[in-house]
Amino acid sequence: MLGANVVYGTSYVVARVTLESVPPATLALLRLVIASLVLVLLSRSQRAEPLSRADRRAIAWMGILGFAAAYVCSNWGIAHSTATNAALLITVEPLAMILLSPWYLGERLSRRGAVGAALTIVGTVVLVVNGIPGVTEELVPHWSGDLVLVLAAVAYASYSLLGRRVLERHAPLAVTTRSLMWGAAALLPVAGLEWASGARPVWTASAVTGTVYLAVVITALGYVVWNWALARVPAPRAAIFLNVQPIVGALLGVMLLAEPFTVFTVLGGILVVTGLAVAFGPGAR
Repeated sequence: MLGANVVYGTSYVVARVTLESVPPATLALLRLVIASLVLVLLSRSQRAEPLSRADRRAIAWMGILGFAAAYVCSNWGIAHSTATNAALLITVEPLAMILLSPWYLGERLSRRGAVGAALTIVGTVVLVVNGIPGVTEELVPHWSGDLVLVLAAVAYASYSLLGRRVLERHAPLAVTTRSLMWGAAALLPVAGLEWASGARPVWTASAVTGTVYLAVVITALGYVVWNWALARVPAPRAAIFLNVQPIVGALLGVMLLAEPFTVFTVLGGILVVTGLAVAFGPGAR
């Protein structure tokens, strides 16, 4: 989970650069189509497992909400905000998972895990202190993008919540592949409307590289690893690791896109790492 979220943290900078040449819905659709093809090739030797109607329904919603809706909202939000804001506002995802897991999955954190989760959430809030939409002057121009990024984070959380039970019964590669296909199908009309409006990609070298990286590394391989781990870790515990993303994303935004770096970045990073240590250090269950 830690490794997957470090890799996910790189996606914000890559997406921000790629979206300068590729429209949001088109980029989202290409990510899902390419990732689906990659995983179909990887799973050719696996025999298809029978799925119950409930599992098929859950996988469909994983694709529709967790891929199609999340990717469109994320891409649109990043295009109208910044990579750093996108990385910081992903903190809504673990918060949504922690709050919704008891209702949807009946899974709760231990007391020590709750303390660790609280520290990581406080750490990510500290990171956002210099950038709360509509509050700090620097982010007022990005309020619409930031609001859509919050919706994207909730949609991302739905993927893990919907997939938790399915992944206990079925191989992560097969579940990921099916959910990707559902996401691509749901995005076809959205991308079609975008194309009809006149939005067209410009295929520069960076646009091609960014699209392939987001599709293969982040979407295909990243989600297989995440789903493999999610089958073995309760959703509230998994949510804690999502807080690694804003650290990686914010630092890359500073180093590669010259976005602001403040003391809150350092302090928030320390709190996130401390929270992970408290929740999963020696003696933790």
